[in-house]
Amino acid sequence: MSDSSAFVLDPLPAWASLEASALLAACLGSAARFVGGCVRDALAGQAPADLDLATPDAPEIVLEKLAAAGFKAIPTGVAHGTVTAVVRGRTFEITTLRRDVETDGRHATVEFTNDWTADAARRDFTINAMSMDAAGRVYDYFGGRADLAARRVRFVGDAALRIAEDTLRVLRFFRFQARFGGPHPDADALAACAAAAENLKNLSAERVRSELFRLLEGPHAPAMLRTMRAARLFDFWLPEMGDPAALERVQAVAGKVGARVDAILALAALVPAAGAAAVAKRLRCSNGEAARLAALTAPSARLDPGFDERQRRAAFYRLGSDPAPFVLLEWSKAPGFDEMFAAAAAWVRPKFTLNGAAARAAGIAPGPAMGAWLKAQEEAWIEAGCPV
Repeated sequence: MSDSSAFVLDPLPAWASLEASALLAACLGSAARFVGGCVRDALAGQAPADLDLATPDAPEIVLEKLAAAGFKAIPTGVAHGTVTAVVRGRTFEITTLRRDVETDGRHATVEFTNDWTADAARRDFTINAMSMDAAGRVYDYFGGRADLAARRVRFVGDAALRIAEDTLRVLRFFRFQARFGGPHPDADALAACAAAAENLKNLSAERVRSELFRLLEGPHAPAMLRTMRAARLFDFWLPEMGDPAALERVQAVAGKVGARVDAILALAALVPAAGAAAVAKRLRCSNGEAARLAALTAPSARLDPGFDERQRRAAFYRLGSDPAPFVLLEWSKAPGFDEMFAAAAAWVRPKFTLNGAAARAAGIAPGPAMGAWLKAQEEAWIEAGCPV
């Protein structure tokens, strides 16, 4: 495949015109290009999370060029061709062009090359295999631009081979499909993913959580979850998952008010309270993530759209500093929570001001009695609507 597939992106995306990007591109030379997600996102009209570059230069040469330009360089993974540059406070990952020599489903043995097509061929999806030089010329060897326009996520080359190189690509496929694709995945890709279902259990929890959480935040996540469950792709990692329609309803009410449905809220819509702890442990969620999932799934009649202001403030206080996600969950099950959500979004949790000094002033001796007195006082204050 030749560079006849190239086209010019005009105007340049804002991030390519930034001083830091321009300085780095000048330092690396005209052979370097921006690659992967940032090029894809520019074509999709989205702001990229990361700016990655590739170059035919060996990592040692890249380090020398960065040092000569006075930029901080971190040898992130020199053996695999990766260097991280820090330019004007922004980080860029720079990778030497590679081709795979051997893969085992998790790791690849690579050799460096100066062949851009070979480097693009080892990437997962056509939409991620594009590159762009500093002048805005985009190189698209595998039809990524057309796939992006058609809301189609396709593997580069043979889908089964790409998955055999790294099983995580099964989850990555559905994550990108949920973000950039439509409700109906590519048939060849879906068949290859289903065939690899048994191998998903060999992935690390950390890698699975990262991909799953991003998938759950995609606009087409419910449709993807249905497809994945039908293909038995969740049998090992998320057997507790309920009907994806629950997440669909949360997304719908969140969309009415411009609220964000993050991964933990999405999980709370999908997982029953009895399974929340097991899910958090299996996915190795952080303590904060596990606690939030447990709180969101805890069974109780916590909120009612008929609450008066006192009842609402008391309920919000018990739910913590951010009651809005709890309201979204209840709203997804029953109508009438519009006003309560507005109040939750504006909620600033008041502070209970009584302390040990107040207890001693009331004649309460230090010890268990003081703790019980303070707890009773706080409960009475909460029931009164947390007056300030």
